[in-house]
Amino acid sequence: MAEHFPSHMSDTDTLLWDAERDPLLRSTIVSVALLDRSPDWDRFRTRIERASRHIPRFRQRALTPPLRLGPPRWSGDPDFDLDYHLRHVRLPFGGDLGSLLELVRPATMSTFDRSRPLWEFTLVEGLDHGGAALVMKFHHAVTDGIAGMRLALMLLDLQPDGESSDEDPPGPLERLGPASLVTRSLALTGRRALGLARDGVGALRALGAEPARIGGEALRTAESVARYLAPAFTPLSPIMRNRSLDRRLGTIELDLEDLRRAAKVGGGTLNDAFVTGVVGGLARYHRDHGASAPDLRMMMPISVRPESDTTAGNQFTPARVPVPMTIDDPVERMHAIQREVRTVRDEPAVAMSENLAAVLGRLPRFATATLFGSMLKGADFVTSNVPGAPFPVYLAGAQLTRMYAFPPTCGSAANVTLLSHCGTCCIGVLTDSAAVPDAATLVDCVRDGLAEVTAIT
Repeated sequence: MAEHFPSHMSDTDTLLWDAERDPLLRSTIVSVALLDRSPDWDRFRTRIERASRHIPRFRQRALTPPLRLGPPRWSGDPDFDLDYHLRHVRLPFGGDLGSLLELVRPATMSTFDRSRPLWEFTLVEGLDHGGAALVMKFHHAVTDGIAGMRLALMLLDLQPDGESSDEDPPGPLERLGPASLVTRSLALTGRRALGLARDGVGALRALGAEPARIGGEALRTAESVARYLAPAFTPLSPIMRNRSLDRRLGTIELDLEDLRRAAKVGGGTLNDAFVTGVVGGLARYHRDHGASAPDLRMMMPISVRPESDTTAGNQFTPARVPVPMTIDDPVERMHAIQREVRTVRDEPAVAMSENLAAVLGRLPRFATATLFGSMLKGADFVTSNVPGAPFPVYLAGAQLTRMYAFPPTCGSAANVTLLSHCGTCCIGVLTDSAAVPDAATLVDCVRDGLAEVTAIT
């Protein structure tokens, strides 16, 4: 199924783009793919060059209309240089995963040159046993986790020898001048305003124009929006409160079928089991530090992407979910987390998230960063679950053996993301060093929490 690339950022994309006024809210996504061998560089470079002609975002930059007349629009980069975005290095020390993650650390802490396309790839050689790694860095405005995996798969092959293609690459991408940028932005803003008006009329008709019913729904929606936008500047954790721009990376692996079995036994989904293990690990971490908290505030991206949708970009809403820290039994904890997540998913504000993002995006940039930041910085941690490839994939003859994702912490203390690959849960843990000075200890605690869940019988 072909990917659809809109000509402009969505309101959610724009919100992420503008919120970076605050460095703590930088939206850099880094993924690390481990390869069983070093791919041939020339073949690899040719593969990425061809992909860049079929994936428009690889050769487009984001242009913001003057006076913020509309969302940023994607325009062909007249000075595109593949070799700026594509790097080739060798590990300067060691060859294990820890050495690789240390090399990757700066990528998770840095932002992008906004005058260029928002991606960088680095092929790293010198890993143990002749292995290599591909480090992929994207701006979150380019894609969310689901679409990001689809983009990644467009770069990969299903066979070691690759797949020949006689298909001609698309022609040059359109480059917007100042005048066309303004006129198209105004036209888009007008269409959006008309669409909102039609949605409002349709909603009133659906309610049958009954004043009492309309009033009740309006009140319920207003209360939901108030909860969704309510500021929360202070995390609930008594020990993970400091924030900085320094990051540490860790990884955890477990068998995907073990987690699925535990989820089934506990009466939950794979994500329920995953979050249950993470919460159990954070409870252990607090106990190890002689601290306790009845609840923590988890940030979870809730996808609003229809199942058949192939649009690139973000289609999620960040939702804050209170999770219990005092339930020792993992099955009981799973049920409690299920209830909390279901309550948040059913909030009317979730369905309105794109419209709410549009409202926030019309505010002055400092106000956008302040309000959006207040929604994020009070979170203690972030979890995310992204389905990966269930079958072997290859890059220029090298097989991908593991893939870890390290999305941004979004102002929280840690981001724990599960990316499945060929029956393995590859879990990336990105921590803020000021909030978690002993990152290895937290990773060990989360690993133990997940092991407790997979031991459910």
